[in-house]
Parts: sequence; C-alpha cells; structure tokens
Amino acid sequence: MERVILVAVCLKNQPFNEESLAELKRLAHTAGAEVLNVWRVRVQAFNAAGFIGSGKTEEIAQDVRLRQAQAVIFDDEISPAQQKNLEKVIPAKVIDRTRLILDIFAQRARTQEGKLQVELAQLKYLLPRLGGQGTALMQQKGGIGLRGPGETKLEYDKRRLRLRISKLEKEIEQVKKERSLRRQRRGQIPLPQIAIVGYTNAGKSTLLNALTRRPAVYADDKLFATLDPTTRRVHMPAGGEMLFTDTVGFIQKLPHSLVSSFRATLEETTFADVILHVQDASSPHRAEQASTVRRIITELGAQTTPIIDVLNKADLLSPAKKKLLLEENPSAVLVSAEEGTALLELLERVEEAVALRWKLRRLLLPPEKLHLLGVCYEKAIVTGRKEKPSGALELTLMATDGNFAGLQKLLKLH
Repeated sequence: MERVILVAVCLKNQPFNEESLAELKRLAHTAGAEVLNVWRVRVQAFNAAGFIGSGKTEEIAQDVRLRQAQAVIFDDEISPAQQKNLEKVIPAKVIDRTRLILDIFAQRARTQEGKLQVELAQLKYLLPRLGGQGTALMQQKGGIGLRGPGETKLEYDKRRLRLRISKLEKEIEQVKKERSLRRQRRGQIPLPQIAIVGYTNAGKSTLLNALTRRPAVYADDKLFATLDPTTRRVHMPAGGEMLFTDTVGFIQKLPHSLVSSFRATLEETTFADVILHVQDASSPHRAEQASTVRRIITELGAQTTPIIDVLNKADLLSPAKKKLLLEENPSAVLVSAEEGTALLELLERVEEAVALRWKLRRLLLPPEKLHLLGVCYEKAIVTGRKEKPSGALELTLMATDGNFAGLQKLLKLH
C-alpha cells in the first residue's frame, strides 16, 4: 500500500472545499493508498512556478521525509512546470487529482472500449509532462548542432506518444460507429431506454442489480467501481420490458480529458427516453453532488430529457430525515436499492414518464389480420391482449407516435 500525503490549496479569502478534500481521501483509498497526513494550505495567490510558496513546499518536503511518504497528491490540477519544480524540493512523487483519477480509471476499465478511452486520456495528460528525468533524458545546453542525445530521446518519445494518441483516436472513432450501430439496432427493438446516472458511489449499479433481481453488474463501496456502461432488461409493473443502462459515475472536478474521452460512453444518456438521477440520500453533500451531475447532463445536451430524482440509501436514514427529504424534494422517489424497498413505486414513475412518449394505446386486429400479431410485438410494447367474440384480438400496447402510425399503416396495407 502506497503511503501518501494530501494537499488542499485555496486562496486566503476563500473557505476550503472540505467535500472535495474528503473525496480526495476516498479517491486515494480507492487507488490503494494509505493517507498519512492532510495539508491545508492558504495562499495569497497561486504561484505560477510551484503552485504554492517555497516555504510551505519545504515544510511539506520535511513532512515527507519524517513520515517516509512515497507520494504527495494535490487536490487541484497542477501544470507540468509546477510539478517539475515541486519535485525538485519534495523527495517523493508529486501528482494531482487528475492523475489520481486516471490511475483509478485504468484499474477499473474492463471492456476494450473503456481501456482505449482511459489510455487516450492518460497519454493526453502525460504528453505535456514528458520531460528530462535522469541522465537518459537529460537535455544538454547549446545551440544548433550542439544538442545532446537527451533532446533526441525526448523528441522521439513525444513523437511516439503523438502517434499513439492519433491511433487511439481513430480506434475510438471506430468504437463510436459500432456503438451507434448497436444503438440503432436497439432502437429497432420496441423498448424504451432508461439511463441511470449519478454521482460516483450513489448506488447506481446496486439499483440496476435490484431492478433486474440478479447481481449482473459489479458493485462495490468504492469510487468508480464500474466504468463501462451495462444495459439490462427490466420487467415493468404494467407488463413488458424496458432497457436500463448503468453509466459511469460523476465526480467534482472531473478532468475535461475524461469527459471528452468518455463522451461516447456518456452519449447513452442523450439517447434515453428517461434519466434516473440516483443520489446518495445519506450524504451530507447530496445537494452539491446533485448539482455537479445536473451540470454534466446539461453539458452532454440531455437536459430536455425527463429526469426522475431517485434518493437512494433510505435504509441509512432516520424517519425524520426521510420526511424532511421528501418535503424538500416532493417529486423525488425515496428508495433503498440495498434492501429493495420502494422499487415498485420507482418503476411506476418510470412508466408514467415514458408514457409521455410511449403512449398507451389500443389496437384491434380483425381475424384476417392476426398474422400481423408478431409485427405488433416487434413495433410496440404489448401490455395486454383480449379476444373478442368475433375472433378479433384487442391489444393494449405502448408505442411512440411513429411506431403506432407505422402499425396502422401496415394494417391498412395488408
């Protein structure tokens, strides 16, 4: 287990973001580190050269020596130059929140797509930070004709990274095309798409497992326990099925490189009929976390999709807290994915939201049209069927305007 020291920095006239710092501790734990100490550093202004002042840097360096720490992790993103200058004084690795998240993502990625996206984000982060480290990469002073082998090695490494980045971007573009084709094929199946989004560790995977009544999705009490999207069929109370997709969890200060790299994964949200915004009701920072998620949903362009707020982990709340939460969030559904409570109410709310687009309709199949029954099941969600004395079949179904119009047209043509 790696021994680390955490550093949070803020301006003198601003309060520390304790939620972000607590999150950094959990990120370090998730990455397999032991947190030895936490430094809260106030600065008059952020130092362009070393991010914090030289005096405070030396104090942290002494703490590193005293505790024999192996790494110092800053809660903010630091530039390549700042990292290099800090490492000249601090006798340990100096990394920032972004690099820590990237390392966790590298551990968690399971599918080929996820691994490609993580590697791309890592290389984009590494490229500007590639510099002289040791004698092998030492850059010699001098003008034209006097550059040493260190310069050649450095430029060679940078060129290799750029080529690899270019290759990864092409591979991910191909993945996007394949994902688009899969999405089109899913679109031909008459099943509404439900995206489960939320802050990391809010219980999204546990909720999907509870809804499907089988532990099909890996779930753990760690940040970013699952990265790759998982889609499962869920049986609905009114009959029929819907497709629920578990997506990657969000977090404060999510690196832009990751938002960009995982856009193909997060695009599942933009194609959903309904979004389930799962929130950890037991977290004291629930409101701030919810705000972070909504901001990213807006960045993805999915803000017009119907959103149902799901307040999870009700089993950890007192009756008074439950009552207060529902008074503050009257449109939300309070559930416990762990204990399986209020899931029926949640699915009924999903049906109501889906019904805005997948409307409940009735269709009469006369005896001579019964051979089209299979097509009805292909184009709509058939929730009931009733035989008439005449031999006709009355279907109760859910269908979009386009699907229902297609069915009616088909019945007239045949």
